[in-house]
Amino acid sequence: MNFNALMKISPVFVMAGMMISGFDVLIAAPIATIYAAVVAAFTERLSFKEILDSGIDNVKEMQIVFFILMAAYAMAETFMSTGVGASIISISLSLGITAQSVAVVALMVSAILSIATGTSWGTFAASAPIFLWLNHILGGNVLLTLAAIAGGSCFGDNIGLISDTTVVSSGIQGVEVIKRIRHQGVWSAMVLVLSAVVFYLVGLFMGLPSHSIEASTAISQIPAEVWEALANERASAVTLLEQVQAGVPVYMTLPLVVVLILAVRGLPTLACLFAGIASSFIFGRIAGTVGGAQEFLDLIYTGFEDAGSWVIIMMMWVAAFGGIMKRIDAFRPLSNLVVALSRNVRQLMFYNGILSVLGNAALSDEMAQIVTVGPVIRDLVEKNVEGSEEALETLRLRNATFSDALGVFGSQLIPWHVYVGFFIGIANAIYPLHQFVAIDLIRFNIMAVIAVFSILFLTLTGLDRFIPLFALPSDSEVSLRKEPAAKEVYQNA
Repeated sequence: MNFNALMKISPVFVMAGMMISGFDVLIAAPIATIYAAVVAAFTERLSFKEILDSGIDNVKEMQIVFFILMAAYAMAETFMSTGVGASIISISLSLGITAQSVAVVALMVSAILSIATGTSWGTFAASAPIFLWLNHILGGNVLLTLAAIAGGSCFGDNIGLISDTTVVSSGIQGVEVIKRIRHQGVWSAMVLVLSAVVFYLVGLFMGLPSHSIEASTAISQIPAEVWEALANERASAVTLLEQVQAGVPVYMTLPLVVVLILAVRGLPTLACLFAGIASSFIFGRIAGTVGGAQEFLDLIYTGFEDAGSWVIIMMMWVAAFGGIMKRIDAFRPLSNLVVALSRNVRQLMFYNGILSVLGNAALSDEMAQIVTVGPVIRDLVEKNVEGSEEALETLRLRNATFSDALGVFGSQLIPWHVYVGFFIGIANAIYPLHQFVAIDLIRFNIMAVIAVFSILFLTLTGLDRFIPLFALPSDSEVSLRKEPAAKEVYQNA
């Protein structure tokens, strides 16, 4: 790999180095973007306008994400204030959930919800107000529960039939979505179950309380200064806790049910989110938890206001960074390196997974990684592997799984990723008793770690053959082409 190729990938190390050194992403992202622009001008001889257009065009592609972001914040605010969150917390407490098990319950509920909605962002926005405050009442570990919500929220985004990342990653690799889900289904289920077990064991190891608790008792023990801080920073949190203490009708869970039903029927994410907002108003009026239209509109305004500050600005800079990196084709030299290093097809596939992880880190957005690195790893298989059509289809299925799983779950292990920024922003907005930072989400993200490292390990070692429908073709079924031109491409990169 020559100097030019190293320069193209170097902005990734600048971004990572600054984040590891403790710089906020709002500082690291602009500096890395400016540096990437300099690299683009030097390596590709691009004009300032071409570089600027590359960044801006990528930001434009995220416009729908900004609307989803605002709707998600608004739904979180309305769920906290109208009794939706309080009703679910009350039901959970009545079932005997404890501090040791709250993270496991949060993981499983958010996993189910994410499958139904097909969106990790909407799921997190709906689940975080419920389980972070349930965790607070029970005396659990807030970081453990936060990581469980994040992991479960991403489960359906990786395997849901209506998930945009599932559909796009499958389409780029030319495989049917249902075949792709069958291919990874058992592995995904094993990751979820193993994660639930580990979350529970970690809760035991931490010595968290194992007894159930009355909500009113826990809430009455909250110090006066905490009530005052909540009233100043997040009035809806005070409302939620008061509703849990006083009790709300069971039917206030229905707005969440509405979101689930509409998602299963295939409605777009925005439609599901706004349906959740509207139904929380309707049922809130019936239950008496909503005073009037203006009061409810104020809740939506608060949600929009929260979404319009740090998170969106951060996402715009990160998107601009990804656009420039995509414009200079920063990963082409790495793909050529993969061909040169691979001794068999299994190694080639393992490196495809590594490329997906690196692309996710560099572009800071899982969809940008899917559409940018996805075609690269597809070409690596098509141009360098020979075998039966059935065997090649299995490789394409694994590529699609790489793109999606390592994009969605891998994002939770990258401090500057837009996923992390969104999750941390929501958490800080609805639970101001702790100032969350990126490392808080990464520290206990058990499911993301298990998902990322298990798929790479199973692919490299061949142990995937013990998981039904997940095995890659054997060496007798596929082989690398004996074409020296492939390595010449690398040498000239």
